[in-house]
Amino acid sequence: MKSAHSSWETPDPGYWTKQGYIIVRTDERGSGQSPGLLDTMSRGTSEAFFDVVEWCSEQPWSTGKVGLLGISYFAGTQWRVAARKPKGLAAIIPWEGMSDYYRDRVRHGGILSDRFIDFWWKNGVQPNQYGMPGRAARKWGRDTIEGDLDKATLEQNRRNQTLDTVTHKFRDEDYYKTRDYSPEDITTPLLSVANWGGILLHLRGNVLGWMRASSEHKFLHFIVGRHDLPFYYAHCARLQRSFFDCFLKGNDEDGWKSGKQPRVKLCLREGDAGVDDPERELLFPHREEIDWPIPDTTYTKYYLTAEQQLSTTSQSNVTSFAYDAMEGKPLCFTHKTSARLEITGHIVAHLTVSASRSKADASPPSDIDLFVTLRKLDQSGNEVYFTGTMGDPVPITKGWLRMSLRKTNATNPGHHKYLPYRDYFSTDVEKIAENEHYEVDVEIWPTNVVLESGQSLVFEVAGHDTQGVGKFSHEHPEDRKPEDFAGINSIHIGGNHSFITLPVIARG
Repeated sequence: MKSAHSSWETPDPGYWTKQGYIIVRTDERGSGQSPGLLDTMSRGTSEAFFDVVEWCSEQPWSTGKVGLLGISYFAGTQWRVAARKPKGLAAIIPWEGMSDYYRDRVRHGGILSDRFIDFWWKNGVQPNQYGMPGRAARKWGRDTIEGDLDKATLEQNRRNQTLDTVTHKFRDEDYYKTRDYSPEDITTPLLSVANWGGILLHLRGNVLGWMRASSEHKFLHFIVGRHDLPFYYAHCARLQRSFFDCFLKGNDEDGWKSGKQPRVKLCLREGDAGVDDPERELLFPHREEIDWPIPDTTYTKYYLTAEQQLSTTSQSNVTSFAYDAMEGKPLCFTHKTSARLEITGHIVAHLTVSASRSKADASPPSDIDLFVTLRKLDQSGNEVYFTGTMGDPVPITKGWLRMSLRKTNATNPGHHKYLPYRDYFSTDVEKIAENEHYEVDVEIWPTNVVLESGQSLVFEVAGHDTQGVGKFSHEHPEDRKPEDFAGINSIHIGGNHSFITLPVIARG
């Protein structure tokens, strides 16, 4: 569903104009042909987006109703402008788009996800800055109409995200506060489309943005596949059009307002569709639900055992497993199923952890970074991979936590037994003491997977990135200083010390 006028991650004019829609693309402030300060995801860009929406609604060729549609950045910006309630905004479709700049994109559990930020900035943003010389020669669109800018002016006219995200660590800093907003302010009809494979960027934001939005008409769909493909599938374009036909044109043949459409629609990852194989992925079954999290979810504890298994029964004997924080092999705990097991929803890992120096003359660690992963193995013990954002093989899902930012805020409405809420404020920092035991809840990103009898679920704990992280790794030397983290980490098990809580759906 792409034409000659299509561009990356945006709706295709070749399709939409034939359906009676006008497509407006705008270069964000400081990029392309728009002068100004280049400062992505900032308050200024949201204010400019607000003006664009209102301008569109006032044009003589406009019905007065505006819809927003796009993938990734062009989805993430929708949440922010919708919360500002611009005149004319009638519907939004954030398709694979984060809603929380700090938690979804920059700092997973407080840990800087630097590699993708660096990749995105250097390959997608800075080369397109307003006034950047040589764009046409590099096939980055036309050169700036008003002429090139010199190096000093270009540097003055941008906020470098690769530097800002290293410097700014906490949500109570102005850098994040000025980017923050309340999803509860969103009342616009919305269709949030989350990709189960987006386990390091957009998945969480699509789900939590939907959960927090106050819209009367809001829908949550889950898909699979490479980040840039499903948006353009014919059946997905029809879905988008149906939603906009209802809320922009008043044509509700498909029942978005009447209740005919499901509030939540799942793609069930049952079986093995391979990696980056669209034809096989389209064979995954779907199921409709009335809400999210699924109301009849059975939250089930699986305890870590001395045999490195996962058991629904806790053990009385207490022991521990240790690993090197910076380079050690991950610890793995396995549950082999004896019957079909569906896991759909939010997962929490409740762990008892400690840290110690690796040798007597070393300095004791003052912090722990926890990297946790869920994996699926087939009956032969081979891992079943899923399609990640860039078509890469990924596990079921992942989660993270920096122990010095472990403090939760149980008074926040977003805090649930299945989803711990953290402010990540500078005032929350609590360093750890050597050999002290700490109990902590680690948020694991929402997921779906179905295991058949004889297949296995693996829970993995490490002090660093493991397979499946792709271009979203956490490895910045300023954020992961050996003097803070190097040493031996231990997971303590037995009794109620360490377990994961899985959202089990007991249906056939």
